[in-house]
Amino acid sequence: MPLTVLQIQNAKPQIKPYGLPDGGGLSLWIKPDGGKYWHFRYRINGKQPRISFGVYPVVSLQLARERAAEARTMVAKGIDLSEKRKTDKRADATSRSNTFESIANEWHAHRAGRWASASALKARAYLDKDLIPTLRNKPIDAIQRTELVATISKIEKRGALNVAKKCRQWLNQIFRYALAKGLLNYNPATDLDVVAAHAPATKHHPFIPFTELPNLLRKLDESTAANLLTKSAIHLLLLTAARPGELRAAPWGEFDLDRGVWTIPAKRMKMRRAHAIPLPTQAVSILRVLQGLTGCNELVFAGRNDPDRPMSENTVNKCLSDLGFKGQQTGHGFRHLVSTELNNRGFNRDWIERQLAHGDANEIRDTYNHATYLDQRRSMMQEWADLAYPVAYD
Repeated sequence: MPLTVLQIQNAKPQIKPYGLPDGGGLSLWIKPDGGKYWHFRYRINGKQPRISFGVYPVVSLQLARERAAEARTMVAKGIDLSEKRKTDKRADATSRSNTFESIANEWHAHRAGRWASASALKARAYLDKDLIPTLRNKPIDAIQRTELVATISKIEKRGALNVAKKCRQWLNQIFRYALAKGLLNYNPATDLDVVAAHAPATKHHPFIPFTELPNLLRKLDESTAANLLTKSAIHLLLLTAARPGELRAAPWGEFDLDRGVWTIPAKRMKMRRAHAIPLPTQAVSILRVLQGLTGCNELVFAGRNDPDRPMSENTVNKCLSDLGFKGQQTGHGFRHLVSTELNNRGFNRDWIERQLAHGDANEIRDTYNHATYLDQRRSMMQEWADLAYPVAYD
């Protein structure tokens, strides 16, 4: 006889568990502590496994019967319900461990060793600010392209188009990584650029013409607002064509002033390739003066409040702005100025590009050409320094 609600409510616990059958494999088990549990027994492959449907009254009599009917249909198709539950549980556990956040972090750790430290930090910051908060707990294999488009759109709406571009690239790499690990059947992050917001024309770092350089250097040396450290940083950017970030974070251990060489290890370089920079005599003179100021610190350009941290990235640009060159010259713009003038004067293109630590546009040539042209660049940069500073910098 099928059970009634009244029978279930009146069922009392006994010393041992016992069952009340409802028919079709469904029964209600009453435990000594008074708990009432729905069980379903079925026959498959010569065995009679049993699975649970939950606790009464959370699972009502009607709901238990509906679940039993669904179970009988699956058993008729040859499905072992107990094994299916185990498989589903393992899949669910895998899905929870393969969230976007966990895979994105795994991808970042995998890639970080191939990036310059600045690139790794930038990728980490964008992940934490723009991607993980939106996609954090979503299983990597359940994320749809529409969700990624919406995520990028939020970044674009605040005007951060370059950030959006980077995030599109990183999303594609993250999903490619998951695809290679067998966690996906397709990459939903492809072709996100097709619906990207239109980006304005690229603005290069501004730089003054060479004819205006004497005026800038005069104003810099006459300035009472800028300190020696800031002035020296600007002079060295002009004399070496180094990236501002590479100079700011440079430790004294990278400089050999007797040989006139600054050697930046691969881990600090954007292209992940060690870079030797010849130092003109003017640059060596500046650095020897700085030794008396920051030589006791690890960093050449130690921060004002914390000597273990480098000078702020805004210091140089603010100084140039205060000198009256806002929108005309930036720290990074000195690389453009040096490159333009050296090319105008007919110096070898390979020497110039190696001085700027650029890779070769020809990928194959870049792979096989390991020439540093250090001697040639030493002569070139000394000639450039003599042009920029007609009077020796003592």
